Amino acid sequence: MANTPQAKKRIRRNANRAAINGARVSRIRSFIKKVEAACEAGDKEAAAAALKAAQPEMARGVARGVLHKNTVARKMSRLTRRVGTL
Repeated sequence: MANTPQAKKRIRRNANRAAINGARVSRIRSFIKKVEAACEAGDKEAAAAALKAAQPEMARGVARGVLHKNTVARKMSRLTRRVGTL
């Protein structure tokens, strides 16, 4: 249990940041799922539009520090290749 006021504040801040970061990651996952759903349906135009919307969200996740740079690069590459092969 935290004893100092500083440690108690840190616990509050960590919980707050975890909630914000969790929401960010969830939002990014939703954008990725839209691209994957459009690919599954075989709709190239919808998949391309969804990918165009997902890319800045994923890049923003890297900038905010909620996702690793290489993870996002790998996901973008795979999604782009999937949309391209439709």
